[in-house]
Amino acid sequence: MRKELHFEKGEFQARLSAVKTAMEKRGIDVLMISEPPNMNYLTGYDAYSYYVPQFVIVSLKHEQPVWIGRFMDRVSAVMTTYLDDQNVHAYEDKYVHSATLSAFDVIAQTVRDLGGEKACIGVELGGYYYSAKAHADLIRALPEARFVDADLLVNWIRVVKSPAELALMRQAGAIADAMMQRAIDVAAPGVRECDIAAAVYYQMAAGTAEFGGSYGCAPPFLCVAERAVAPHAAWTDKPLPKSTTLNLELFGNRLRYQVNLSRSIAVGPPSPAFQNLADVAVEAMNAALDHVRPGLTCSEVESVFRRSLARHGLEKEARLGYSIGLGYPPGAVERTASLRKGDETVLQPGMCFHMMPGLWLDDVGIAITQSFAVTETGHEPLSSTPRKLFVK
Repeated sequence: MRKELHFEKGEFQARLSAVKTAMEKRGIDVLMISEPPNMNYLTGYDAYSYYVPQFVIVSLKHEQPVWIGRFMDRVSAVMTTYLDDQNVHAYEDKYVHSATLSAFDVIAQTVRDLGGEKACIGVELGGYYYSAKAHADLIRALPEARFVDADLLVNWIRVVKSPAELALMRQAGAIADAMMQRAIDVAAPGVRECDIAAAVYYQMAAGTAEFGGSYGCAPPFLCVAERAVAPHAAWTDKPLPKSTTLNLELFGNRLRYQVNLSRSIAVGPPSPAFQNLADVAVEAMNAALDHVRPGLTCSEVESVFRRSLARHGLEKEARLGYSIGLGYPPGAVERTASLRKGDETVLQPGMCFHMMPGLWLDDVGIAITQSFAVTETGHEPLSSTPRKLFVK
């Protein structure tokens, strides 16, 4: 069966080595990874199967990780990972959504086979796909083991992207640009919001002429008219009026690497006040971007934006941005570094962020953003859509 690997085997081995080093520092013998992006990062595994129990298990005593999941997804694990066949395990379908059987009994047996019966086992307690029942069933099935929280252990390792990962982030950014241009082209009085969403979805999958796209970690957000003050509103089937505003947040995804992109569109001439708000937001964002460089902290970058905004009598309560990269639903946010006051994470080349200086005030909202990678000397924009208010 042909392997569908997007990185060299040596890159996967380097990632695994970094994870094992982090495990040793924490005294963790076995790491049970439930988060889909972390499973992908360490093995390449990619399938829409994360709604049932599945893990990548890393043991300090075992050369390769072990994947275990539903039997019908085993073929995807063989196809998309670099793992040897003997390190791809599966449980029977009778364990899926059963009221009497638990897949975690089979998973626990795999842990025992890896020497983890009495081990210190790390689990991702804060993960989206590690439930309270999963934890309870594993504790019951492995009563002599000691469980510790290893949430974000892998996330903090993958926060710095390799050159091969950055290449995919650039492609994801190009897809995001194509999606946004499609939305701008389609938006016009009388066009239904759902038709704009449909055009965006088409472009999300079609990508560019050079490479196709994939499904995003979240649906596109089309915040129209009175819903423009809500950051994550859904579209409706209403036609656009002759004069309105749209805030769009779109997601270009290339082989699970995602770049976020937001722009505001004015249908009809914008008011001077709205145009001024857009100019102020862009000015503050550009000031913060110009300040990005290795060695500074996330907090220091955010402070530049905050001071620029304050000169106009405005403030932003939410964080200015967050780390992005490899992702699956419900979010590409890596849950690590944030561009916010008090975050002392030091910027390093290869880190990627979505700078999101969205302003949602009582009666108006503006969303003009920029995803970027930290470079040796500053930053590299990951998308090229002009940072401005678009007027139709």
